[in-house]
Amino acid sequence: MKSGKVDKKAKNKISIPEQYIKDVLSGKILTCKFARQAVERHVNDLKKQGTKKFPYEFCPADGMRVIKFFEFLRHSKGEWAGQVFKLSPWQQFVTYVVFGWLRKSDGLRRFRTVYLEVPRKNGKTTWAAGIGLYMLDGDDEPGAEIYAAATKKDQAKICHTEAERMVKRSPMLRDHIGIFRDNLHVESTSSKFEPLGRDYDSLDGLNIHGAIVDELHVHKSRDMFDVLDTATGSRRQPLIFTITTAGFDRQTICYELHEYLLKILDGIIEDDTFFGSIYTVDEGDDWKSEKTWIKANPNYGISVYPHDMKRKVVRAAEMPTALNAFLRKHLNIWTQSETAWITAEQWNSCNSQVDDNSLYGRTCYGGLDLATNIDIAAWVMVFSPIDYRDVFKVLCRFFIPQDNIEKRVRRDRVPYDVWVRQGHIFATPGNRINLDFVVNQIDQDATTFDIMEIAYDRWGANQVVKQLQNLGFDEPINDKYAPRILVRFGQGFASMNPPSKELERLVLGNEIAHGGNPVLAWMMSNVIMSEDPAGNIKPNKAKSRERIDGITALLMGLDRAVRHGEEKSVYEEHGILFL
Repeated sequence: MKSGKVDKKAKNKISIPEQYIKDVLSGKILTCKFARQAVERHVNDLKKQGTKKFPYEFCPADGMRVIKFFEFLRHSKGEWAGQVFKLSPWQQFVTYVVFGWLRKSDGLRRFRTVYLEVPRKNGKTTWAAGIGLYMLDGDDEPGAEIYAAATKKDQAKICHTEAERMVKRSPMLRDHIGIFRDNLHVESTSSKFEPLGRDYDSLDGLNIHGAIVDELHVHKSRDMFDVLDTATGSRRQPLIFTITTAGFDRQTICYELHEYLLKILDGIIEDDTFFGSIYTVDEGDDWKSEKTWIKANPNYGISVYPHDMKRKVVRAAEMPTALNAFLRKHLNIWTQSETAWITAEQWNSCNSQVDDNSLYGRTCYGGLDLATNIDIAAWVMVFSPIDYRDVFKVLCRFFIPQDNIEKRVRRDRVPYDVWVRQGHIFATPGNRINLDFVVNQIDQDATTFDIMEIAYDRWGANQVVKQLQNLGFDEPINDKYAPRILVRFGQGFASMNPPSKELERLVLGNEIAHGGNPVLAWMMSNVIMSEDPAGNIKPNKAKSRERIDGITALLMGLDRAVRHGEEKSVYEEHGILFL
């Protein structure tokens, strides 16, 4: 540019966050109602900043300063590893607003709490790590204490470790930010950035300048958030930066902040120190539509890939649990923690005949669920495929007390008597399940089939375990594998999630055959699945409509079969090791 002349293009050039604001308001960028309201709130505040009653002013240079700080950071993972961190337009907007609004009285930051709900894979953890680094190194706060906070320190280290990688890859930062055992520090200002969990030795004495809270929806109580909030009182301009996906538990601090933000955006509550935005869908949107995916995912086409979304939609259309996970994790919709599972149509598609004679010589793994001794006991055998063209085969044995069958049929409205006559259930003598009868049946099956392991629910199994040990089954000694093993099998998410997701996969792919056993089909129709905040699922016996013992036994047997087989599964995909 020659001296004396004005570069009109440079003069009229609009910044990325300002362009984002313009594009959201014009509809060029698809957003949901709540994300648009966050933009409108900023624009409306700009109109008020010249009035005497409004004690804040917006300084674009301060917002842009933080955005430019990210140019010193580099990605450490994936396809962008080694590249300069370039904030997406929506991230620039949030950063611009949070750090650009100041108090007129002293020039300190207006916003003290930030709450953002964004679906997975939109770059939130990496971005949050960068925010933590700015508050450590660029915020001009002596003795700044910055924490990546979570319910457990290991979870908090995910964000903090990303910050460490950024420092190592940045020539500018690594010259004066030290790294030592989960500690980033700047000696010249006596500032530090550390991971912090609720399991930390002591949370007393914290003097927090900045807290990065990632995935708040997994916090079961509000204790950690309250500790952070109360530990900022002596700082000039502290900031709690919270970023999360949606959850399902509406009795949490996460949902409380979610509702609080909605009231602020609707103008019901006025809190000028609280900023937030929610990226999700609008009521009536079709979750299968790409336009809906774009609306909920501000990084769509950048770190959220269309082909991956399409694949997950296909799966979600088939399975209620997969649908819940998709809605919550990828469209940011709050869901329920319990849901129905495999449909009758899907289950019946796998009712190919299972002929006992065809099972001889196959490797077999059993699951034993004794439940209570007055209801139903289930012994289910799972036979591994013999080659890549074959499928898993399932053979079931069910047991009920013989006494009062007719009374139970009328009470439960379940045709136990018919199933006994058809041979699908064994009626054992007396008013309780005869456990000797169950053990004898297992012994007979062990003589007929090549049973390698029996997994059992530890509850109420002591007597049967002793009898099975007398038959040659026993628990492994010193973790050494031996034929005819007994495996204690927990009923929590850690144990039940892998086989539950594997059974979903097998049913969808018609890679399992259960012979159309009517008792097992009835039990499958009863199953209600529970889900934890991490997306793990398991059958919920308390919430399920009626008995599900056969499904529990099936999952235990399937777990052992898959762990010792060569079938590609969720076990391989998620790196799950043998028990």
